[in-house]
Amino acid sequence: MPKETAKLLVIRFSAMGDVAMTAPILKEFTEHYPSHQLLVVSRPFFKPFFNEVDRLSFHAFDPKGTHKGFFGLLKLFRELSRQDITAIADLHSNLRSKILCFLFLLKGIKSVSVDKGRKEKAALTRKADKVFIPLELTVARYAKVFQKLGFPFTPSNTLKKPHPAPLNNVLFPEKTQKWIGVSPFAQHLQKVYPLHKMENVVLRLAGLGHHLFIFGGSPEEAATADSWAAKHENITSLVRKIKLDEELDFISNLDVMLSMDSSGMHLASLKNIPVVSVWGATHPYAGFLGYGQSIHDAVQIDLYCRPCSVYGNIPCYRGDFACMNNLTESTVINSVLNKLIHGQATSIDTTRKI
Repeated sequence: MPKETAKLLVIRFSAMGDVAMTAPILKEFTEHYPSHQLLVVSRPFFKPFFNEVDRLSFHAFDPKGTHKGFFGLLKLFRELSRQDITAIADLHSNLRSKILCFLFLLKGIKSVSVDKGRKEKAALTRKADKVFIPLELTVARYAKVFQKLGFPFTPSNTLKKPHPAPLNNVLFPEKTQKWIGVSPFAQHLQKVYPLHKMENVVLRLAGLGHHLFIFGGSPEEAATADSWAAKHENITSLVRKIKLDEELDFISNLDVMLSMDSSGMHLASLKNIPVVSVWGATHPYAGFLGYGQSIHDAVQIDLYCRPCSVYGNIPCYRGDFACMNNLTESTVINSVLNKLIHGQATSIDTTRKI
């Protein structure tokens, strides 16, 4: 049985979407085990993800500065050792996290690392003899780590009623229309719906009277989003204009998020906002569907080659990127509209040029 006042160290350094997926699980942990505490170690940029988790403290990991290299990890270990840690939930399971776990093992502190299911994911994405079955959700894999540490609970994996945060930024208009968030970018191109097609989607939805807000992070993405915003008054770019905590507050006011298989889906999930997600080289069967989201809202086409990648970092071996190029704009548009009216059938003329 766990100690009455256990303090668990939770390790998840990156990537953004994976870190975001830990927050709902940690929130459920504290609801099931209210007498215990959590200490999350991750990159400082991700701290806002955990603002709504009770009894959680945050320790910043600086891989390019203070905690760079092996000696930096030793320094991180010394910093964390000052905490009264009783067990470790390694939700990353990479070289850095395993070194930390080993160092704590020398002090007699137990750790459990997440099973990423690499073997079954390789079977799901291989070219020949695919084993095309849905794999365990990543959030369920996270929860299983706590179970092995002696803290069992079953994730509800459901969206709750959203609680819109007050908005004080002058960039944010008064809400008089349906608000649609659009997160059209991803780290790997094989997960990105071609931007000229997404521009058609965004302009068409704006023309129907909905207000669209574009999310992203890089200067190149900001330039793309600004160019879309210049073409219609119902399109606003938020890329590089607000901080992450403001972004999360704003997302809580959306009616729906349109996202790739990327962090946008997981940020919306944090705020209980439904997501229409677009999938190309990757597939929801790999387990990365947003917390509480429905596979029925995943927009994709069936191809013998899908999925060809777990993370979208492998170029299309067919050479035609059919998984995205053959996915029509009308399919994406109607999926968003259907979600806005809670599943009722909607059809619009998307063949007309914008």
